[in-house]
Amino acid sequence: MFLSIQKMSPREKTCCREDPKNPEPAKITFTTGHSSSIVRQHYDRDDTRRRRGQESRRLSGVTPTSQKAEGRIVTSGVQQTKSFKRNPTNFSLFLNPFTIPLSMTEKTLSTKPHFQILDALRGLAAITVVIFHILEAHAKNHNEQIVNHGYLAVDFFFVLSGFVIGYAYDDRWGKMSYKDFFKRRLIRLHPMVVIAMIIGAIFYYTQASVVFPGISEVPVWQLLLTMFVGFTLLPIPPSLDIRGWGEMHPLNGPAWTLFFEYLANILYALILRKLSNKILAVLLFVAGAALIHVAVFGPRGDLIGGWSLAPEQFLIGLTRLSYPFLAGLLVFRLIKPGKMKQGYLISSMLLLAILAFPRIGGEENLWQNGIYDSLSVILLFPLIVYIGASGSIKSERSVKFAKVLGGLSYPLYITHYPLIYWYFGYVYDNKLTLADAWPVGLGVLIAAITIGWLCLKLYDEPIRKRLKQRFL
Repeated sequence: MFLSIQKMSPREKTCCREDPKNPEPAKITFTTGHSSSIVRQHYDRDDTRRRRGQESRRLSGVTPTSQKAEGRIVTSGVQQTKSFKRNPTNFSLFLNPFTIPLSMTEKTLSTKPHFQILDALRGLAAITVVIFHILEAHAKNHNEQIVNHGYLAVDFFFVLSGFVIGYAYDDRWGKMSYKDFFKRRLIRLHPMVVIAMIIGAIFYYTQASVVFPGISEVPVWQLLLTMFVGFTLLPIPPSLDIRGWGEMHPLNGPAWTLFFEYLANILYALILRKLSNKILAVLLFVAGAALIHVAVFGPRGDLIGGWSLAPEQFLIGLTRLSYPFLAGLLVFRLIKPGKMKQGYLISSMLLLAILAFPRIGGEENLWQNGIYDSLSVILLFPLIVYIGASGSIKSERSVKFAKVLGGLSYPLYITHYPLIYWYFGYVYDNKLTLADAWPVGLGVLIAAITIGWLCLKLYDEPIRKRLKQRFL
């Protein structure tokens, strides 16, 4: 919405009541897009009425930016759903068809407070995942893995997703269609999926090593076909497994989590949002039981898995999605965030401690680590989300840092793994220990962060802005 106060032309003056004390009447113009209707009402402006108009704008939440030029004061950038309530004889209301306002859903979305701590937590988890994957190249088994439970960051992401999806969309379905919802989710998630597959294809032939011996024999056409199928996020069939690890997306392994994220979004829109909290609680209980079964009674004593179409792996992926997403959704619906001091510090330290904690139980007692994984996902991750939502950041520097972490998190997560493929080959080809390879590993971490940041600023943010302007 755009508000302007302008002098009237001589022709417009004839439409107004003349006031000898104020020979130059003025018009106040409200401009709102998507309409060709023009309604004009005029009023005489003297100093008292001008001050009243300014006070009215202040009380209505409008923060004007005044530009004095040729007797005109222009106020722009207003994202408000309220309108000024004045006597209809006192205004000239122009509905300009060339002004493109935010849609009703976009207006409502912009008024909701932003959970800065949750953004920061997502960024910390993404960086931890990269470190976990770098160190994984030097571990002979899960017991030797440093930052041992970094894989649980995926489950934390799903808890965050359930909370944020509920917060962002639960109260909008009266004004938002299925089409609107899916357009928003595609615009938010899919541009980075495309660039991640392109990056995976660019790095692919550099990853030829003893770890991936068949890469040099893969023809370019098959690489390109795999990349284009990857653009859709549809799982790659075994005939297109050009790496040999049995992944859904052999150019970019972590894309399996985006496949399940889309699945959660579809289930939320079609089914979950319509269910009562009691039914969701029953589903949560069932999902929790399934998660405990996989973690405690499974053959590995953890929740690692989900990246393959193999039935066992696919079920692990569904299990890792179901409980966290439902838990996040119910945390939003049932528990109102409070006001917690040091929420940023407490939630950050608790999350990093969980992800870095050493493996429990060893090979003889796998179930003990399964209990740790279960408790972390079922109890601690929802608690961390609650603490993060209840806290606040007061330092301007901390606010900026949280914003950087939040913006970086998704691009970093979805683009880092092509570098990890290369690092695995480098370590195994040269038979390097962590003590030998740590400078290169540090370089991989820095390169991954740099690529993620460049993708965010030069690609993701600009293209999402254009897509929003075009389709929302």
